Amino acid sequence: MIKTTNLQLLPVERIHIKAFLSSKSELAKLLQVTVPNNWPHFPHAFSLPDDESLPLPNGWNGYFFIQPKESVLVGNGGFKGQPNESGIVEIGYEIAAEYWNRGLATEAVQGLIDYAFDREEVRAVNAHTLGETNASNRVLQKVGMRFVSDVAHSQLGTIWLWQIDRDSANR
Repeated sequence: MIKTTNLQLLPVERIHIKAFLSSKSELAKLLQVTVPNNWPHFPHAFSLPDDESLPLPNGWNGYFFIQPKESVLVGNGGFKGQPNESGIVEIGYEIAAEYWNRGLATEAVQGLIDYAFDREEVRAVNAHTLGETNASNRVLQKVGMRFVSDVAHSQLGTIWLWQIDRDSANR
């Protein structure tokens, strides 16, 4: 678990995904939290490998963002796999709409970045956003990420690549 000032980032396990795929109420019961009605915006983040024997990536998988004071799930995110051969790992995240503008995305993203840089093999953390000015850009800027380049995406058109490296991390 990754702990920040106001959040607990709980690793997503196979049992959580099965509960979510059954119903949000099953997931809420399992996690003992309230799950927002409009969450998640990206449900494809919760899929299981076809082979039940395959483990979910250890530490480099998804996380539920839980606000323990209110016992509520406020979002999710995590890593899109282990660091590559260059030591780069990619993050993604989302916050349920009713929890926007509270600093929770920034706090969760900073927690993920800190976790990554606590691992010696990680040299940089990447993220992608839609190719437009939006709140997600601001979150990434607040945690010290910088815009790197436009990237062509087959479904979304132009997206933006952001990065923070170990040397420039706000730690």
